[in-house]
Amino acid sequence: MQESRLSLDDLGARCAQYKKDGCDFAKWRCVLKIGKNTPSYQAILENANVLARYASICQSQRIVPIVEPEILPDGDHDLDRCQKVTETVLAAVYKALSDHHVYLEGTLLKPNMVTAGQSCPRKYTPQEVALATVTALRRTVPAAVPGVTFLSGGQSEEEASVNLCAINQVQLLRPWALTFSYGRALQASVLRAWGGKKENVAAGQNELIKRAKVSTTILLFHPSLLPHKNPLLAAAICCFSFSIFATFSL
Repeated sequence: MQESRLSLDDLGARCAQYKKDGCDFAKWRCVLKIGKNTPSYQAILENANVLARYASICQSQRIVPIVEPEILPDGDHDLDRCQKVTETVLAAVYKALSDHHVYLEGTLLKPNMVTAGQSCPRKYTPQEVALATVTALRRTVPAAVPGVTFLSGGQSEEEASVNLCAINQVQLLRPWALTFSYGRALQASVLRAWGGKKENVAAGQNELIKRAKVSTTILLFHPSLLPHKNPLLAAAICCFSFSIFATFSL
């Protein structure tokens, strides 16, 4: 995917209004796809600069920016290829954030885990995924960043949970909190249980609580993830979880 979408011209004014309305967090997603000759260096730089400009604007209005450079799982690339691309993308993102004078302690990163493409013939273990992911982060993400909140990136609910658990057990220094900000891996079974029917609202809510508990249990593997240890991260997780829960309360 070789494109960069811009809608930053009036973002400052919009963020000012969002802040007045009670918003404390924002998220901007830039997507890149691994191919034979992609992502190109120009695409990586363009998307990194968009994320940095967005983050700077958010902070100017006292909103915490969640920075999301996502590398799609589409394709047949192996784990090593995904790790290399992830490292290149994250390095560009943090160079751009530095160039735009973004206060890293007031940001969160929402990246993909390092996984092989969905069409890759080789299947990697959670431990291999975890080591590749933590290694990529250690090489590119400054220790000043308080938290990394992984997207599920096309993984099943079980895969996302197992991989996150393995990531938090890698025997390497991890200066950031490593947790979740899943979409599909929290919602897939919830949506099936709900089915868009009013009479199934309670079933959908119960399934959401079940999935959230499974993911939250993983936090126990890393004490710094506990809410009283990392209030910024805890607030972000609570806001994200509430937004999903509210969907099934309407």
